[in-house]
Amino acid sequence: MKARKATRLAKLQLLILDVDGVLTDGRLYFGAKGEALKVFHVRDGHGIKLLMTAGVHVAAFSGRRSAATAARLRELRVPTVVQGCSDKLLALHALTKRLKVDPLKCACIVDDTPDLGLMSAVGLAAAVADAHPLVLSAAHWVSRRPGGLGAVRELCDAILRARAGAA
Repeated sequence: MKARKATRLAKLQLLILDVDGVLTDGRLYFGAKGEALKVFHVRDGHGIKLLMTAGVHVAAFSGRRSAATAARLRELRVPTVVQGCSDKLLALHALTKRLKVDPLKCACIVDDTPDLGLMSAVGLAAAVADAHPLVLSAAHWVSRRPGGLGAVRELCDAILRARAGAA
């Protein structure tokens, strides 16, 4: 699926994060009253903050709705969080239009096949190390760490290193 050459990391202006399986390890904890807990890695959060401080836009698109996700991303001050998102491609186009950012200057980091369309629409498609095999084969960049355990931080650090080298 990698028909297009990847956009250079230093040129990226927007990073779109999947949530379950990327910011978390993909496991969902349910109690008698519904979803009770998700685990987020503090280093991923710090990487997101560093990236935003450097001027890269960050957004999160999730197919699920979760109070835990909303709380974590609010704490990180991620300005665009789309939960219950059934069409991430449509969400991408709406966001890039609003921000006036070319989709080819965007990256996404994902873990599973529902995001293959999003991967094909951005300039840099990234996958976590434990992503589905089809996602791994479609990715321009693959983390060494699995989802929920520092994969997002790896990508943030790579973008920041590239931007520092391009300066």
